[in-house]
Amino acid sequence: MSVRIAPVTPPQSPASPDDQARDAAALAALLPRIRVPGSAGSFALTILAVVATVFVLDWAQSLFISLLLGVLFAYTLNPLVVWLERIRVPRPLGTAVVMVSVVCALVLATYSLRGEMQTILDQLPQAASKLSTSLASLRKGQSTTVQMVQTAASEIEQAASQASGMPSPLKQPAMRVVVDAPGFRLGNFLWVGSMGAAGLFAQAAMVLFLTFFLLLSGDTYKRKLVRLAGPSLSNRKTTVLILDDINTSIQRYMLMVLTTNLLVGLLTWIALLWVGLENAGAWAVAAGLLHVIPYFGPAVTAAVVGMAAFMQFESLSTALLVAGASLAIATLVGTFVTTWMTGRIARMNTAAVFVTLLFWTWLWGVWGLLLSCPITVIFKVVAQNVEHLQPVAELLGD
Repeated sequence: MSVRIAPVTPPQSPASPDDQARDAAALAALLPRIRVPGSAGSFALTILAVVATVFVLDWAQSLFISLLLGVLFAYTLNPLVVWLERIRVPRPLGTAVVMVSVVCALVLATYSLRGEMQTILDQLPQAASKLSTSLASLRKGQSTTVQMVQTAASEIEQAASQASGMPSPLKQPAMRVVVDAPGFRLGNFLWVGSMGAAGLFAQAAMVLFLTFFLLLSGDTYKRKLVRLAGPSLSNRKTTVLILDDINTSIQRYMLMVLTTNLLVGLLTWIALLWVGLENAGAWAVAAGLLHVIPYFGPAVTAAVVGMAAFMQFESLSTALLVAGASLAIATLVGTFVTTWMTGRIARMNTAAVFVTLLFWTWLWGVWGLLLSCPITVIFKVVAQNVEHLQPVAELLGD
């Protein structure tokens, strides 16, 4: 019996440091090809944060709208409170005087325009009826394109039937479908209306109280933010400069909005009085309020004022004259006054303003339509003073 002896494998010597270095270099060269870039994770987190923010803004829109209105009103009224402080009026007393004066002015303006607004609301059904009658008279005797196509198709069908010797098909009687609408219940209508009015008054009261407390606090939050900047004197100085720039820019913008809206309302009131349009005061207030909405506000004002002129004078030329005058006033004020004042605050990109207008209108409806421009300007002012948000400010800028 033969015995085979397996060859003994000599022990392998440990790898030299040069071999280990070469292996590590080769592995490091391969890693970047299979490693997921770190920016992809941060981009995904950013997308999730944006989606979550939009969801929260939609879910709690009543709260955020009230907060935003309170902040805007506080920035608008703060110069009056500061002026009262300069003449030695204590800030609590000055805040109370300003708030009471504003509320009384709003109540007085609403009461004085109540009759004109009620007249406009009462005339809406009559205006709709007269407008539909006018459009029907314009179309009377003129066949529409669809009707002409239907007539031609029926004639071709009859001619084809006669040529083939087949009788023309009889028209089947149309079936009428009657849908029974649910009965009107006065109790449900009054309940829904009262709940809507109660919610509106509650939101208005929340905005007024928030404005009062923000005016009363003064620069308390500014001092807190400066203390949060740290013990470094340079950081505190930088924080003070940034906060002053933000506050000044927002106050200038709110002053610009107030000035341009008052100017549009005053000029529209004078023009409507000159034409002789009824309820000129109510239409002027509507023109001033709608001027806040970029692009669409002046167009809506011109349309409704032109319709009111057509209902009163029953003249298409007069209606076009009134609508053109309203649109010309809004265009002149927006071109010269608004552009000049906005250039001193924050130059905005027109496309960015329009996109943000669509976004906030989609998110908050009518309130988003009214508040989109102030939100965009304030965000742009804040972004251009914060280092991490400066790319966003560059996109929003002109």
